Amino acid sequence: MIAISQTPQKMSVEEYLEWEPQQEIRYEYVNGEVFAMAGSSIPHNDLALNFYRNLYPHLRSRGCRANVSDVKLQLNFQSSYYYPDVIISCDPEDVNSRKFIQNPKIIVEVLSRSTSAKDRDEKFTAYLKIPSLQEYILIDSEKISVERYCRGEGRMWLYYAYTAGDIVTLSSIDFELPIELLYEGVSLGTETET
Repeated sequence: MIAISQTPQKMSVEEYLEWEPQQEIRYEYVNGEVFAMAGSSIPHNDLALNFYRNLYPHLRSRGCRANVSDVKLQLNFQSSYYYPDVIISCDPEDVNSRKFIQNPKIIVEVLSRSTSAKDRDEKFTAYLKIPSLQEYILIDSEKISVERYCRGEGRMWLYYAYTAGDIVTLSSIDFELPIELLYEGVSLGTETET
């Protein structure tokens, strides 16, 4: 999802949680500031859906849920609410939740030019503080490239890079996905104006 460039609005978390469901577009909330989210590109959307589509049958038998882009992640009550591109939780409270996910096991962000820096910096730093998070996945929307950060011992995170011909492994849910299936039908590269 792409943040719309504008001056962020200021409000309390209580005001945000009451106001945001009444809006026509989604808004992320970070430390008192509200940021409007815009639609994503077709490749961005295709990658999130391909990831979800391949993962869904695997998760059903494990009592987990996966959601794509319209489900809010609550980092903690007072500071941050984000909309990841794909979010997976196996926590019983999250599986039955109707408002937001609190204990994700895996978070996936699809990178675009406008979101890459935020996904790699602000969101990555915030997500690493989630005790339940086991894996953070970054999927490039302009070339065949997937990055995986996997929780290691203590505060260590392990890094894995995947490219054409590789099989993306999600060890926390015992899942493997050939990268070609993830990028199947996705138009890569940068668009030029016509």
